[in-house]
Amino acid sequence: MELKVINDKGQSGANLSVSDAVFGREFNQDLVHQLVTAYMANARSGNSKQKSRCEIAKSTHKPFAQKGTGRARAGMASSPLWRGGGKIFPNTGEENYSQKINRKMYRAGVATILSKLVSDDRLVVIDDLSVEAPKTKLLMQKIKSLGLDSGRLLIITDKLDENLYLSSRNLPNVLVLEAHQADPVSLVRFPSVIVTRGAVAKIEEMFA
Repeated sequence: MELKVINDKGQSGANLSVSDAVFGREFNQDLVHQLVTAYMANARSGNSKQKSRCEIAKSTHKPFAQKGTGRARAGMASSPLWRGGGKIFPNTGEENYSQKINRKMYRAGVATILSKLVSDDRLVVIDDLSVEAPKTKLLMQKIKSLGLDSGRLLIITDKLDENLYLSSRNLPNVLVLEAHQADPVSLVRFPSVIVTRGAVAKIEEMFA
């Protein structure tokens, strides 16, 4: 298949021939869901710690008499049934949330996401994207000249340009990545994706 290519002024150029295995796959929602869920789960550190009833710093004396008060019987104030008490099944801080994704599944999932971006006209291929100086205003002008909205935008380049990266840091909803840094969550998160011609070649090499 072929992708439409534009220059840095938004003008159309020669089409780029790409692999159907990467940019022409049929969308598989279950695979994408599994891939994104596993990727986010693997990013969890699992270091949240909760206290059990034996770790709560409260008196172990019986709070009140067993009978005669009209209240439910209680043995100690650190009971999980009481406010401020311990947790029944606490997190130990050593939880492992990781999920295994095979390499073949990962490649197929990313290719499915890229194909969906192409079919929805959310993927823009550009010859090259750079700015003359590390200024946010210059990048904003460049994005507007391409006819895109800087509200939520992902830019993937073959080689990270320092001026381009520094210009994007003040834009909270614009992310600049190299081709090997593109991940499933970022590809799903942003409604518009700009990919340079060189980055397309690297993506094909990684996921074909």
